[in-house]
Amino acid sequence: MMALAMLVAPGIMSSAKTPIYKDSSAPVDERVEDLLSRMTLHEKVLQLQNRQTGEPREFDGRFEGYGIGTVHDMDHPATRCREIMDSLGLYMSQTRLGIPALTCVEGIQGILQDGCTIFPHALAQGSTFNPALINRMTAACAAEARAMGLRQVLSPVLDIARELRWGRVEETYGEDPYLISEMATAFVSGYQENGVACMPKHFVAHGTPTGGLNCANVCGGERELRNLYLYPFAKVIANTRPMAIMSCYSAYDGVPVSGSRRFMTDILRGELGFDGYVYSDWGSVDRLKTFHHAVATSEEAARQSLLAGIDVDVDDAYRTLEQQVTDGLIAEADIDNAVRRVLAVKFRLGLFDNPAKDYPAPAATIRNKAHVALSKEVADESAVLLENNGILPLDPSRLTSVAVIGPNADFAVMGDYSWTRPDRKEGVSLLDGLRDRLPSGVKINYAEGCDWWSRDGSGIASAVEAARKSDVAIVAVGTRSTFLGRGPKNSTAGEAFDLSSLELPGRQAELLEAVKATGKPLVVILISGKPLAMPWVKDNADAFLVQWYGGEQQGNTLADILVGNVNPSGRLNVSFPRSSGNLPCYYNYYPTDREYGNDRGGSPGQPAMHYVFEKPYALWAFGSGMGYTDFSYSDGSVSVSDDAVTATVNVTNTGARDGKEVVQLYVSDPVSTVLTPVRQLKAFDKVSLRTGETRTVTLRVPLAELGFTNADGLRVLEPGEFVIGVGHSSDDIRYSQTITL
Repeated sequence: MMALAMLVAPGIMSSAKTPIYKDSSAPVDERVEDLLSRMTLHEKVLQLQNRQTGEPREFDGRFEGYGIGTVHDMDHPATRCREIMDSLGLYMSQTRLGIPALTCVEGIQGILQDGCTIFPHALAQGSTFNPALINRMTAACAAEARAMGLRQVLSPVLDIARELRWGRVEETYGEDPYLISEMATAFVSGYQENGVACMPKHFVAHGTPTGGLNCANVCGGERELRNLYLYPFAKVIANTRPMAIMSCYSAYDGVPVSGSRRFMTDILRGELGFDGYVYSDWGSVDRLKTFHHAVATSEEAARQSLLAGIDVDVDDAYRTLEQQVTDGLIAEADIDNAVRRVLAVKFRLGLFDNPAKDYPAPAATIRNKAHVALSKEVADESAVLLENNGILPLDPSRLTSVAVIGPNADFAVMGDYSWTRPDRKEGVSLLDGLRDRLPSGVKINYAEGCDWWSRDGSGIASAVEAARKSDVAIVAVGTRSTFLGRGPKNSTAGEAFDLSSLELPGRQAELLEAVKATGKPLVVILISGKPLAMPWVKDNADAFLVQWYGGEQQGNTLADILVGNVNPSGRLNVSFPRSSGNLPCYYNYYPTDREYGNDRGGSPGQPAMHYVFEKPYALWAFGSGMGYTDFSYSDGSVSVSDDAVTATVNVTNTGARDGKEVVQLYVSDPVSTVLTPVRQLKAFDKVSLRTGETRTVTLRVPLAELGFTNADGLRVLEPGEFVIGVGHSSDDIRYSQTITL
């Protein structure tokens, strides 16, 4: 087939006039229409499909001498990936029309390929509350992607983390739609401004599955869809014009989203203004048959998804489209509409115009010193200190020995969608970091204690002994995600690894209690892909430090925080529940959804109402976090203009160390015709202040952000009073003012 294609090509190229689609100066829409007019039905349908690249020797078998819509590569190390993509580019250039393939890869925490820089996972990126830092991160990731010939990443995740049992919480930016939109805008911009397309996902309402079970139906109404789930997509589409969107596996209110024209066309394109192409989640088209049971055949699944607005199928269902056109079941014009969108993105990216000429050299780009240092910087700003009775930072000069204990103490946990090796050579563990940071005279007594998942407690005694011999015990507990790693085993978080209980898995809670019983100071470190129910830690730990999966430098970050080289500045982007029964647990609840009237919340010693044995509030709330210094707020004011609310406040570092404060602005609507959250984050700014320094922080909120979808389905801004609160966290407001609109 390839030989025939190469014989035909010279005839086309010999034309006296260069085809419009090959003219880089022509408008994109003209190039698209010219190319589309030259394509056969078979060539068009292939543009709506995805293939794995494989090795060059396999190209003829995979592509049969034709162009293809998209390809993905996950199996090759970084340097080999570039060689393969160069070969693929040459292969595609020699097909009849020379249509390049769009090369796709996972890129949520750095590029997936083995050998690339591993940055902190998305949940950790969100806890930085620093969009500019994440923008720098994805600019670096884009350089690594281009160095491998990869031009599109299947990221970021815009799902909202309101169901903590769900395994993919770690892939989100947290529980708040505004924070998600700000972080995702920065993420997408960093990639796309550097020549790599992004694919926000999963459209739409995928992150709160029934029972926390991955891909299960999402329950909700029209107002929840519009006020909550669509919000991040609307903002990111408006702010960045992403070139692609990925559909989701789930159904919303019983309607399979990937087969719904209302969701994928009327809302996504018509209402939100998305003008790129839609890429199915892996196998989501055929799942209309196998999972949702909405259709009887793969042909029906393909037809319904195409007409709904899914342009590229990452599976096999769209291989039936050509025959369906021949049989009169689908109009070729419907195929053309999808192909137009795919081709437009390829032209926008410059794939037809000698794109390889400006690819950076892999050796100088991939995992260079600057990128590794940037990974450390993101990790430094992502760690969240939640409890500290003064034990931190540790003073190494006063220590003779330290116990380092726990299943995550000597393991660098990367999270899912990170191609890590079992030998952990890519990452620095907590134990590694402390060995490097502590003076040689400080003895480290290490004991695993227990693993992260089983009921085997045989190692707890050795952990207790290690603690007894030490001045302080540092215990690292949590979860592990291994999906897409080599040899995944015993995951307790990540895609398709959902939890029925949010208690510490295995015997980790017993390990903590046993170490505490020694009487030695206890520092608990949670390395996890989600919050867990940890009231015992709040009551008993001398310090509690959270690091969502912190990338390859996580151990160096933790060690630097423990000894005071880094002042922690992360803030919680997802609330901690008191128990599994405390779910859902998020800060922006409706006023009806917590205590009411004489409800006081009980305790095991004093049962009461709402709940009998505990309060219905988060253990640590959204926005929480502390450092090694303190900040005061003064001279606050709020003004209203024709289009915005502007708040100003003076923030002073009153402590003895330089540090960073996240100034957060929340809006409350006390009286509204439909329920609105008790408060909503609408602006924030992370500011660095030297000790004793004061800075005036200004936060602006467009008036449109105070509106909502009302009972009639209309977007409105109801007149009345609004409370503007500025402070340290959702439950620590330092200044508030009521305004009237």
